[in-house]
Amino acid sequence: MSIASRTTQTTWEGSLAAGVGQLGASSSGVLDGQEVTWGSRTEAPGGKTSPEELAAAAHSSCFSMALSLKLGENGTPADRLQVEATVTLDEVDGLPTITTSALKVRAQVPGITESDFQRVVGDAAGLCPVSRLFAGAVITVDASIA
Repeated sequence: MSIASRTTQTTWEGSLAAGVGQLGASSSGVLDGQEVTWGSRTEAPGGKTSPEELAAAAHSSCFSMALSLKLGENGTPADRLQVEATVTLDEVDGLPTITTSALKVRAQVPGITESDFQRVVGDAAGLCPVSRLFAGAVITVDASIA
């Protein structure tokens, strides 16, 4: 039995270069009405989203949760975690490919040493389901405590 299942639908109209996609029927409703275009994906966002931005949101939020859990299990809960994900679309063998997700973690964690923090970050990286989804991509984590 699954832990959770969420759905979002995209309706695309027009060609790739001139067309527009619109997200809808998302499980929470918060993505409904968001537009996505090839230009927002490869040029300037212009108020529209992209698959890479949505993947970055998924990765940063997932990693935040995994790190929060692992810090709590370590007996050193965080006062604050800020996780930024940068997902990169590159051309690989002539095909657009998501190649990397670079995580940048800035944390306020009282009572933890740098070495213990880095160990817990490593544990969180192995726990985050989105990190495991991106297993074929290069995932980097730049983590530091304040």
